[in-house]
Amino acid sequence: MERTAVYPGSFDPITNGHLDLIRRGLNVLDRIIVAVAINPAKKHMFSIEERVEMAKMAVGDNPRVTVESFDGLLVDFLKKCNTHILLRGLRAVLDFEYEFQMALMNRRLDRKVETIFMMTGYKWFYVSSRIIRDVVVAGGSVEGLVPDFVNKKLQERFGRK
Repeated sequence: MERTAVYPGSFDPITNGHLDLIRRGLNVLDRIIVAVAINPAKKHMFSIEERVEMAKMAVGDNPRVTVESFDGLLVDFLKKCNTHILLRGLRAVLDFEYEFQMALMNRRLDRKVETIFMMTGYKWFYVSSRIIRDVVVAGGSVEGLVPDFVNKKLQERFGRK
């Protein structure tokens, strides 16, 4: 039986930490669906189309990884994808509390849902999309923390070379 997991997030933008988790997730899973969330309540730096495109470029042509957008309840998206497995990354204790609440709520909404937590690779422990955005907005460099094409897109967004 194929083990397919959904890896949800805003991916605004996708980081090398996200990609590390996807690569490592493929060591225990057969397939991963990167689910880029549509959340009108959040102010995103990039549109849903841009975020999906960047995620697709970042994962490349790996036949075991697909990228889709979704809105609404994650448990409904899991059903659409014919899986009950969620993949989530944990960086620190702060992440754990939020992720634990979400895992329990998803399980409450659908008893079949199982969440697999993987620790973030030590190189990416401090990296988040939010921190990437904050650093770029303040004029700092995120080279090496995001794929090169994402870095270029971030620099272009803020009129830098």
